[in-house]
Amino acid sequence: MSRYRKIVSKLVASLLLTAVFSINNNVLAADGEALFKANCASCHKVDKDFTGPALQGWKDRVPEGDWIYQWMASPAKMIDTDPYSQELFKKWGPTKMTAFASMPKEEIDAIFKYVDEYKPAGSGDGSAVAAPAEDQSTLWYGILTLIFALIGFVLLQVNSNLRKLSDEKEGIKRGEPVPFYRNKTYLMTAILVLFAIGGYWTINGAIGLGRHQNYEPVQPIFYSHKVHAGINQISCLYCHGGAQDSKHAGIPSVNVCMNCHMAVKEYTGEKLVRPDGTEVNGTAEIQKLYSYAGWDPNGGPEGKGGYNPDKNGDGVPDGARPIEWVKIHNLPDHVYFNHSQHVKVGKQQCQTCHGNIQDMAEVKQFADLSMGWCINCHRQTKVDFNADGKGNRFYSIYEKFHQDMKNGKMDSVTVEHIGGTECQKCHY
Repeated sequence: MSRYRKIVSKLVASLLLTAVFSINNNVLAADGEALFKANCASCHKVDKDFTGPALQGWKDRVPEGDWIYQWMASPAKMIDTDPYSQELFKKWGPTKMTAFASMPKEEIDAIFKYVDEYKPAGSGDGSAVAAPAEDQSTLWYGILTLIFALIGFVLLQVNSNLRKLSDEKEGIKRGEPVPFYRNKTYLMTAILVLFAIGGYWTINGAIGLGRHQNYEPVQPIFYSHKVHAGINQISCLYCHGGAQDSKHAGIPSVNVCMNCHMAVKEYTGEKLVRPDGTEVNGTAEIQKLYSYAGWDPNGGPEGKGGYNPDKNGDGVPDGARPIEWVKIHNLPDHVYFNHSQHVKVGKQQCQTCHGNIQDMAEVKQFADLSMGWCINCHRQTKVDFNADGKGNRFYSIYEKFHQDMKNGKMDSVTVEHIGGTECQKCHY
């Protein structure tokens, strides 16, 4: 009878290993997407150009061999020596791509495997949206794991019954077996599983507290960044001048809007659509602006427009009031963030944190703005190091890094190297 017990034990062990291996494969399959979102998504999209080129189809464009690994490790070095890299820089410069010198080849392979296998969520023709391949894989692995667990449970019961038959045949008397629902081992296993599942969801929920990725509230006026910053090429700094010179980017006053809309009274551009598909009357939104500004488009001496009279003597046109915009990007009170330090000194583009803002009809929060997201950026972003007398002179005090660069020990200096991941930089 011991022979049967060994066989059953091996079967159970094999099934459990298969289930674990299946779950592990699923985790590895998801790694590519997670790595892409953490390291690449701020500058690249899979299927269309963004701050950098679309990544899908990369194999047909880049030189053969290990070029992609060399490029990921040190874009600056490749731009100095490789003709294809120089062509890329001419097209997508002047900012050089961040180096990922410490990223293992396995992670690079996972990223590009995800890129190669990526399929859009929907076809755009009104057909039903297909579930992403990763989601389907997760579902199937989950079902298989449950099936294997059920088979394992059945085999355990079979093993118990075989043992009972064997004991009866050999005349061995044992106590009545404890039902599985009263078995302490089963009960403890179930409790531990429930505790692990509950802990996992609790921790995930706690980590996500206060984060509002993809938050897109309805604003008092439908303001399209796509129309203003994209189609009309209005500089971000025209409205958000504080982003370059102060801690806060600032929200423009109504007067800034009226600099243009004293003359622009009607919207004649492409159709404006809200996220829910409803169409927006652009001219009616301009009329809302006039209401907030206290502006009469048919007033004034010649009927070409003018501000309402100030009959109550408070210094503003009658009816004028501030626009109560809904704030989208919120950081915790214990976090220090300075726009000018990132825009003027760090030379970061708005799209690094805010996404492809020039294509957004209404602004939404692009990144989760978590501490991990910020730290990853600091680890990868190069500073404008004062190498060979060029760049930010502040960095001339880092003599060790200058010497290491001359000796070839370093090819660049990141924000992390100058203390960008120290706690007191952002929390004090």
